[in-house]
Amino acid sequence: MPHPDPTTPADGPGPFAALRGQLHQAANEFADGPDALEGILRGIVDDVDRAVAEPLEIFPVCHHSPASALAMARRLREKQPKVVYLELCEDMAPLLTELRNCRLPVALQAFASEVEGFPADWSPLSVVAPVTEASAEYQAIAYALDAPGVELVLVDRSSDHVFQWDTREERPADPDTPAAEQEATLHGDAVGVEIGDLRPRFAELEEHLLRHGRVRHWSEWWHQYVEVPLGDGDHDTYRQVMLLIGSLFRRLAPGDPHRLRVDEDRERYMWTRIREHLTATGTDPADCLYVCGAFHAASRVAEFGVGGSDTFTISPPTGTKWRHGLIPSSHGAIEAQFGLAGGSVSIAATQWAKNVRRSGVRPFRLEGQAGTRKPRKKTPPLPATPGPAGEPADRLSGFLQRPPVLDRLDEAELLGWSVDIVRAARRNGYLASTADAIAVFETSILLAGMRDRAKPTPYDFLDAAVTCIEKDAVPGRRDVRRLVEIMMGGDRVGQVGYEALPPLARDVHDRLAPLELPLQQRGVRRALLDIASRPELAACSDVLWMLHRLLPHGAARPIMGERRLGERSIQESWDLALGTHQRALIELGYEGVTLEQVLEQRLRRTAYDPQATTATVLEAVEDATRYLRSRRLADELGGHALDVLARERTVDGAPEVLHRVRRLLAHYRTGEPALPPWIESFVRTGYAHYCTLLPTAFNDEDATVRQVAAMLGFLFGMESLALSLGCDRTQLELAVAQSHPEDPSKTALLWAARTHLGTLPRAELRGRCAELLANPLVVPAYPRYLSGFLHALEPVPALADFVVEAVSNAFARLPDTVLLPWLPTLITTLRADGGDLAPLLIREAGRVFPGRLPALDAWTPPWDRPAQPDTTPRATAAPGGVTLLADHPGTCDALAALLGCDDPWQSAPAAADGGTPLLAAHPATALALEELLAPS
Repeated sequence: MPHPDPTTPADGPGPFAALRGQLHQAANEFADGPDALEGILRGIVDDVDRAVAEPLEIFPVCHHSPASALAMARRLREKQPKVVYLELCEDMAPLLTELRNCRLPVALQAFASEVEGFPADWSPLSVVAPVTEASAEYQAIAYALDAPGVELVLVDRSSDHVFQWDTREERPADPDTPAAEQEATLHGDAVGVEIGDLRPRFAELEEHLLRHGRVRHWSEWWHQYVEVPLGDGDHDTYRQVMLLIGSLFRRLAPGDPHRLRVDEDRERYMWTRIREHLTATGTDPADCLYVCGAFHAASRVAEFGVGGSDTFTISPPTGTKWRHGLIPSSHGAIEAQFGLAGGSVSIAATQWAKNVRRSGVRPFRLEGQAGTRKPRKKTPPLPATPGPAGEPADRLSGFLQRPPVLDRLDEAELLGWSVDIVRAARRNGYLASTADAIAVFETSILLAGMRDRAKPTPYDFLDAAVTCIEKDAVPGRRDVRRLVEIMMGGDRVGQVGYEALPPLARDVHDRLAPLELPLQQRGVRRALLDIASRPELAACSDVLWMLHRLLPHGAARPIMGERRLGERSIQESWDLALGTHQRALIELGYEGVTLEQVLEQRLRRTAYDPQATTATVLEAVEDATRYLRSRRLADELGGHALDVLARERTVDGAPEVLHRVRRLLAHYRTGEPALPPWIESFVRTGYAHYCTLLPTAFNDEDATVRQVAAMLGFLFGMESLALSLGCDRTQLELAVAQSHPEDPSKTALLWAARTHLGTLPRAELRGRCAELLANPLVVPAYPRYLSGFLHALEPVPALADFVVEAVSNAFARLPDTVLLPWLPTLITTLRADGGDLAPLLIREAGRVFPGRLPALDAWTPPWDRPAQPDTTPRATAAPGGVTLLADHPGTCDALAALLGCDDPWQSAPAAADGGTPLLAAHPATALALEELLAPS
């Protein structure tokens, strides 16, 4: 429990003397002694008295409260202060004028992608302050910006201090909230700054209030017991009640030392800034208004008031560079971020409109504000009304003792709601009728009576509508609760206007202007790009592909067309939702001026991350080539990939490295006159690197067969290029010879590698497989050998026919007890790791097996056919194969021209000189040709 504050007023005559006496009597009656309870109750009154007596008028508010907004508008028109001090981050002041170009609700945002002075895992840092029309802060901002000679001063801690005072090491997302739902809040994981955090911090107190108020959540309690009664209250009543609630929640808050210190430091910070401004400008405190949350208005720090002490030292900001802008917000985003009940902000907007109509108060709106109606006639400002002379009267006693009064206007409103919800329900497939409207009306009154309420609230109406209309099932995609929320105003989503967007976002809209689509509106827009007939759309295509790379899924989604290395589509189709993902586009503007700059920064950040792998860096090289067409950046990142590869001691990323290097080599070979130096060095270093790691990977249990197969694929596939760059093939032969795996799949992979190198003939490999099938002890493990052969198709695709033979023998000879459990493993292996290998197997199997089912009965596999003896009579050929080439003069002429022989058929006795000069000069070639062309 907070200790008594020596700065509280002493007992004595004053406006609250009668209330103090009543509280003292209540403390004696309901407590064992007057000490504890009386200290709290009398302290609350002292807090109110102290705040009311302050020369600088303090205006306590609650976040997004229509009653606060209405009282603020009324007080601003009465007093017309010259200076308005507002509880808002002081570094957000330049953003306020941009509210004219937006449609509320929006949020002021401070964003930092690169942090300095904070833990690296906190990045990016984001602070948001949502603004709605039904909020007191917007009324103060609109008044100060449009009224001549009025100064608006933000006095709360800066965005940098928000995180300086945050001692938490990490702020993880709620694990129970899906990622899609977190993104739908529009604010992401930003820290929310609000005016008037007015909610009990003592869980038992909130539970007590909800139980005795017969409500389900805090938003409903506030609406019933504070919002509605204060809607018609005068200025003094409003101030004293809000101060009373703020003091109550403050004195009954749990003793969290960190949170208490942050709250008090915020109050010291704000009062220090206020006194600094008063001293610098010489403004009379009577001409000022201080707008802050009711929780902070009841402060008891020594720095409180214009006469407080100047003992608080504001720490300097860190080196973090903050970017500021406006992002779209919504009622749902505000509810999700600040823990409000669903639909409560929409109900508050409805209550705000109702209060404005009933009270006749003209609210303030920024001139040119999007989404607001223009006034019919300019009304001259009212003259300032001086405050009442002497001390303010006690309004708390009368307010606390006044019984609720039934407003007849609510009855007509409830009837209209009942008719509207039935009409909406019928449009959405419900079998609702006039009887249901009557039932909703009567049930709402009944529920209000059961809950001791003088009149039904929107929450009572919501419960009644769900009870009377929604029976067992929802016929459409919206239930009755959602229909009520829509009827009350729905989840209104704001929009940041073009002029208020950062330069990058405006540049994106300008570059996409040839599409002629309303991209700033919410929803999905289909864009069709016929680049062949309209070449100017190629620039739009480049922008869309970069947006696809940078923005979340769904912002720019390609339907037709793709962007590959060295390829460009002639027609593309896109689904664009830039208006829906406006927040993400705006935050891109905090990182750079153009999309190209942001993408280059992100690629560098990804490539030079300490945890980056070779595959990650190669992916950045691909993206730099595909999206930016930047040879400079690709060469730089490629050189860094070479350094990362040299430092790696594992083969986890070998498959991805293989595939990316193959794509880059194919691109440079077809589109460049010569290979870049970095990729030649990469192939040379990778060849030696994987040769060194190969024996260890074969014996390592953590290395999978797919990873080892990728290493062999790199070595065999890049062998010709590596040897031309100076590598030694002996290193590969020694690495294979030193490999002695025990795993059956790796053993089969090693056999395939030796077959490719020529150290294991195919006949011997076929014999080893036959021995495995003939050994009953090895038969259960034979499917694992086959898995190794399947992966061997990556480095040795020439073994496709042998793999078809091995799989066919397995299906023919393996018992069902072994074969059937292995089939799922074979299928999952092909699906997960053999997506590129399955077409090769299918094509080879199609070549070997018969094409029609009737031919299968008489078909014999080629590997089971007996070898046919060669019975073809051969003529005795002259030395060098003269007879064969003499029978094919065209072939001989072609070979002669290829080898540079002008006259291969010189006139000479064929038998005398032993053949033509060409064949005599190349006897080995002639013998090889004879062997190749001879019938088998």
